[in-house]
Amino acid sequence: MDLGFGGEVADLYHRYRRGYPSGSIGACVDAFSLNGDDLVIDLGCGTGQLATPIASQVRAVIGVDPEPDMLARARSAAQDQGVAKVAWMVGSDSDLPLLRSLLGEQSVGAVTIGQALHWMDHEALFAAVDPLLRPGGGVMVVANGIPLWLQDSDWSRALREWLSDWLGAGPANSCGTDDATQQRYRQSLMTNGFEVSKVELDYADELDFDHLLGGIYSALPVDRLPAPEERPQLAAELQEVLRPHRPYVEQVPVRALLGTKVA
Repeated sequence: MDLGFGGEVADLYHRYRRGYPSGSIGACVDAFSLNGDDLVIDLGCGTGQLATPIASQVRAVIGVDPEPDMLARARSAAQDQGVAKVAWMVGSDSDLPLLRSLLGEQSVGAVTIGQALHWMDHEALFAAVDPLLRPGGGVMVVANGIPLWLQDSDWSRALREWLSDWLGAGPANSCGTDDATQQRYRQSLMTNGFEVSKVELDYADELDFDHLLGGIYSALPVDRLPAPEERPQLAAELQEVLRPHRPYVEQVPVRALLGTKVA
């Protein structure tokens, strides 16, 4: 499945997307009693923002993503950080039965999904994951903040209007962070026999303009990125639009749904 997140977008994603707070890693470790004997599968791993920090807590992590360029960037980032306990695999949520076959009798302590579940069939995924898990293991789904263009602030509203003019349509995708979608995920986990808890980690951080613009570009398919020669003018236009609304303080609500396998 080609979502358009290859090429330059992989580098933009790695540079400008927020990492996951340590509290979400700790919540996963505590909820599923992860230890040095466990394997973890990180689905939709992107450039490794979730897989890499979890690796220090377990025997190994398998990072799975459909985009080879994302995996290449994840591999180089892990090497730069001296993290060797992650294997990177091209695949998607529909490949879970294949992973079950590859692992044989080896079960996993957790399957994690960062801000990528909105690209997946979550109902089929939650139904398929149970045979992979050891007793007491589970699924963690993390919503890592709200898209820059959907926040309740003057700068975000101005950004949303500018993006509507530039893209020709108002950006509305919540990337699975809205309450209704989170409730659907929770209900689906419960329907599939998981005991569900929730961890909320909220913080605020000030963005500089470079990270704000980079965050926008990182969310675009590669064929929608502006040509390099067009970017200075676009940046100047957006900076002028947003200038009255400085500072660009981003509210980052992190929501971790933790579904524990019930024996």
